[in-house]
Amino acid sequence: MWNKIRGSLPLQLMLAALAAWLLATGISQFSAADTLANIHQQSWFQFLMLGKTVYIGLLKMVVGIMVMLSLIEGISNIGAITKLKTLGKRTLGFYVFTTTIAVSLGLGASLMLPAWQPLTQAVPLADGTSLIESEAASGGAIAAKMLQMALVNPVAAIANGNLLAIVVFSFMIGISLLIALPQQHVLFEVIRGLNKGINTLVSGIIRLSPLAIFAIILEFSIGGSETLFSQLALFALLVFGLTMLHGLVVLPSLAKLITGISIRTLFKGITAPLAMAFATSSSAATLPLSMKSAEELGVTPATSSVVLPLGSVMNMDGTALFEGVAAIFLAQLFGVDLTTTGLIMIFVMAMVSSIGAPGMPSGSMSGMQLVLLAAGIPLEAIAILLIIERPLDTFRTAVNVEGDIIAALVIDKWQK
Repeated sequence: MWNKIRGSLPLQLMLAALAAWLLATGISQFSAADTLANIHQQSWFQFLMLGKTVYIGLLKMVVGIMVMLSLIEGISNIGAITKLKTLGKRTLGFYVFTTTIAVSLGLGASLMLPAWQPLTQAVPLADGTSLIESEAASGGAIAAKMLQMALVNPVAAIANGNLLAIVVFSFMIGISLLIALPQQHVLFEVIRGLNKGINTLVSGIIRLSPLAIFAIILEFSIGGSETLFSQLALFALLVFGLTMLHGLVVLPSLAKLITGISIRTLFKGITAPLAMAFATSSSAATLPLSMKSAEELGVTPATSSVVLPLGSVMNMDGTALFEGVAAIFLAQLFGVDLTTTGLIMIFVMAMVSSIGAPGMPSGSMSGMQLVLLAAGIPLEAIAILLIIERPLDTFRTAVNVEGDIIAALVIDKWQK
C-alpha cells in the first residue's frame, strides 16, 4: 500500500487534500472563535504553511527559464517545415484556427455560467509580477500596454517575472536561430538538453506539490472556504464537458466538412492512438501510433511526417481550452476582477502557452503559470488544479492527438 502511495502523485495529492480538510474540520469544531480568528499568527500554522512557501518559491525560480527554453525548442522542432512554405503555412494556420475555437469555446461557456464563489478576498499577488492594467478597454490602449510589457530586456523580464516579454523574445530568437543556423546545428541539441534538464527539475518540484496542497487546502478550509471541493468537482465536470464537445463535435465536424470522411470511419481509424493518448497522457509518446493511423486513413507520408510531429508540439486544443476555463475559475475563486484586458490576456496566453506545453503528463502546468501571471492571478492557485488535473489530462491529451490526426487529413486534402 505504501509503495502504491509513494508511486502515485495523484493519490498523494488527494490524500494531502483530504488530510488538510479533516484537520481543518477538527480545528474549526474544537477551537474557540478567538483562536480561529488569530490562527494565522500561530507558530504551528506558519510552520505548516512552509510547504506552500517552498513550492511556490521554487516554481517562481524556474518559471521564466522554463517557458523560454520550452518555446525555443518548440520553434526549433518546426525547422523542417519552414522550407515547405505552402505546407507550413497551411499547417500552422489550421492549428491556430482550431486552438482559437477551443479557447473561445472555453471562455464563452465560462463567462455565460454563474460566477464561482470566491474562497478569499485577499489576493496574494506574487512578488515582482507585472500585471496589465485596465485603464481603457480600447484596442489601441490594450495594444500599447501589451507592447510596453513585451518589448523589454529579456534578462530584466526573467528577473521581474514578465512572462509576456519572455514569450516574445523566445519567438524572436527561436526564429532567428532557424534562419541563421542549419537544422542539425549543435546549438539546438544544447537547447534540447537544457530544456530536458529544466523539465526534470520541474518534475522534481512537482513532487513537493502534496505539501503545497495540504497547506493551501488547510488555509482555505479554516478560512471558511468549505465549498472548495464541491466547486472543484463542478469545475472538473465543466472542463470534461467542454473537452468532449470539442473532441466529439467540433473537430469531427471540421473533418467531415473539409475532407468528406465519415465520422464512423474517422473514429474507427483513430481508436488506437486515442487509447494510447488516454493511457499515457502524452502526445509525444503517441506520435508513432498517430502517424501509422493517419497513413492508414489515406494521409500521404510526406504530409503526416510533417504535420503530426509539429502537432505534438504546437497543437494543444484540449490544453488551451483547459487553461482558459481554469484561469477564469481561479480568478473568481481568488477574487480577481477580470476586466476586458484580463480576458484578452487569458485568450492570448492560453493559445501561446499551449504551443510550448511539453507533450508529457501534466505538461500544461508550465503553461498554466504563464496564463495565471499574465492575468494577475496568484501563482499558488495552480496547486489547487493539481488535485484534479491528472484525470482531466488524460481526456484533453486524447483530444490533442485527435486534433493532430484530423489536421493531417485536412492538410493532405488541401495539398492534393
